[in-house]
Amino acid sequence: MKTNVFQKAIENRVPVSFLYGLKQIVLEPYFVTINENGNKVIYGREKKTNKIQVFEYNRIFNIRVLNYSQFSPIIPVMPSIN
Repeated sequence: MKTNVFQKAIENRVPVSFLYGLKQIVLEPYFVTINENGNKVIYGREKKTNKIQVFEYNRIFNIRVLNYSQFSPIIPVMPSIN
């Protein structure tokens, strides 16, 4: 269920809101994968930050897709080396 919600949000580039532990998170989701410990995680950028963060599925509750705005992923640009 969580994967379906996150995949739809990723495809449509819309933010999601959820509880992570006791903290309310608004996330621009980028991709879902399994970490080195075998746990499913989601990577994304928390609103109002410029840092990509990882969140473990087993700590995510009350997911809501926020349809009011689309986002463009932040792609780090590396300076060219001559």
